[in-house]
Amino acid sequence: MIIAVDAMGGDFAPAEIVKGAAQGSKLHDVDVVLVGDEEAIKRHLPADWAESGRISIHHTTEAINMDDHVDAVRTKRDASVVVAASMVKGGKADAMVSVGNTAAAMAVATLRIGRIKGIDRPALATVWPGKNGPSILLDVGAVADCSVDNLKQFAVMGSIYAEKVLFIKNPRVALLSIGEEKSKGNELVRSTYEELAASPLNFVGNVEGRHLFSGEADVIVADGFVGNVALKAAEGLAEYVGQLIKDDLRSHPLAWIPVALLAPVLKRTKKKLDYTEHGGAPLLGIDGVCIIGHGRSNAHAVVSAVRAAKEAVSGNVVSTIRDHLTSVGEKNTCAASSK
Repeated sequence: MIIAVDAMGGDFAPAEIVKGAAQGSKLHDVDVVLVGDEEAIKRHLPADWAESGRISIHHTTEAINMDDHVDAVRTKRDASVVVAASMVKGGKADAMVSVGNTAAAMAVATLRIGRIKGIDRPALATVWPGKNGPSILLDVGAVADCSVDNLKQFAVMGSIYAEKVLFIKNPRVALLSIGEEKSKGNELVRSTYEELAASPLNFVGNVEGRHLFSGEADVIVADGFVGNVALKAAEGLAEYVGQLIKDDLRSHPLAWIPVALLAPVLKRTKKKLDYTEHGGAPLLGIDGVCIIGHGRSNAHAVVSAVRAAKEAVSGNVVSTIRDHLTSVGEKNTCAASSK
């Protein structure tokens, strides 16, 4: 399996990206192609990188910066993220990973790799920690203004990802709303509720913001505006609570005594809430595997992103979505012809 990594994207590129990609290649037994400035990449590779035979470099002359406009994907044709997407499209890589400019990564993946036939808009899905294990929240930023059909497709793709990657049998699907009753929510949510209730998905109704971590659903569907606000609010709260704990411990001279006893528990809790453990969000709906990570990703987050890419490829997520849509299309055609 070959994973193309945009080595020049992200706040800490290329150092942390290269380090994480090299570690990810070893830990997850995949070949990695580092796409970007060759000299800059080599400065951060381990001394024995060439001997492993699992890491290679694809030199590019351009990069898309974090503050570049999304149109840069059209003007910077030799940018690292553009070339990484082209490698997936051309079959030279099985997946791509980018922790750089999110809008640029989504745009280039959609334009270069293309959407799966039948998918109107792709969705960013994030793995969400919960009481009973991880769940999927989508969309978290790809499509701010959605239609009912968009949300229905998000529900299908999220359900497939939960089953193929998280190994959740018959995933429970829910809509994020302002109340549990089907009459609650805006017009989009109410209309989508009726459509999902009539679908073959395991739809369990609406969930509120307070249920995001409760384990009430395995797949939580929202438009990109609401989903992104929920994601950023959760990340901010996790960081705030973590800082509060650190500040309180530092203010008490003897606090280290109980902390030493609780250290294993605190470490496990931190791991569950740390976005670097999940690495990145799959862009579902494109005809290839694309993992988009946080701009602040460190090496550990990149290792996790490489793992996420491998899991999506191994789980045949793209082909399963494609086959599902083909099956639905054939059923609709047969139904129409019988009338």
